[in-house]
Amino acid sequence: MKRGARLINVARGSLLDETALVQALESGALGGAALDVTATEPLPAESPLWKAPNLFSTPHTSGVSDRLWHRQTAILIDLLERWFAGQELFNCVDFARGY
Repeated sequence: MKRGARLINVARGSLLDETALVQALESGALGGAALDVTATEPLPAESPLWKAPNLFSTPHTSGVSDRLWHRQTAILIDLLERWFAGQELFNCVDFARGY
């Protein structure tokens, strides 16, 4: 990355080498970072990420709202109804096909 760049990770904590990230922040190679995910969640108290300069961290709870359980229940019921009716399902993950 370009020196002084800022990194944002809201995907998967395992995508980053957290030790290298801390070193890049401490050396100034990175200008800053924002993380919504870490390799271990919740982030342990002894993690060096807590003391890394120019690091902004948010709790990985972006999907939580007062409507979360209602939405998840509606999706589950819809999928179960489709399953028992022999209809096509949605939100499927097929690891063998890579999607």
